[in-house]
Amino acid sequence: MVKLIPTKEEWYRALSERHGKKTQKSFESATVAICGLGGLGSNIAFALARAGVGKLILIDFDSIDITNLHRQQYKANQIGTSKTDALKENLLEIAPYVTIETHSVRISENNAEALLEKADIICEAFDDAESKAMLVNIVTERMPEKYLVAASGMAGMGSANTIQTRRISRRFYLCGDGTSDVSEAGSLVASRVMLCAAHQAHTVLRIIAEQYET
Repeated sequence: MVKLIPTKEEWYRALSERHGKKTQKSFESATVAICGLGGLGSNIAFALARAGVGKLILIDFDSIDITNLHRQQYKANQIGTSKTDALKENLLEIAPYVTIETHSVRISENNAEALLEKADIICEAFDDAESKAMLVNIVTERMPEKYLVAASGMAGMGSANTIQTRRISRRFYLCGDGTSDVSEAGSLVASRVMLCAAHQAHTVLRIIAEQYET
């Protein structure tokens, strides 16, 4: 039996019924870059694609390893595949009309501006402090017109209620508990990482809808 996917018109009509036409139009017009496609980034991408964000820019240099599968949005048969290719494939299965641009490269001070220039909002979803700091510095100093949604602190089995979203400055938001680190907590648990990713994705949607944190 052949299963047909909804038409584009049907798809966006259904989303508009959930979000309202004005909000959905804003989602469809937005471009969001996700830097790092691991436990944070892959979950952010799934949430934004399901919400009907029009374009996602996916950036990661890595390939899928078996140790990624417990918290990242990949499948066992995708081990060894580049994260950008695998995530694009998975996203198009659930949101067939999202536009996806992929870059299988490591972001650096030399290429960040070129990779991110088309994005309205940038999500920092790296798993190491050095890369996080590098991206935050580049966006806040060289691209001050962009919104940046970053993460800090989601490791371990701590309470879900400690994951929060803070508005650091007019265009810079930080999600997480601000303290927990995998080197100290000893683990990254899928549910808590996904909580932080959900905070980031929801912050992106609120920015697009012009509902800003105070």
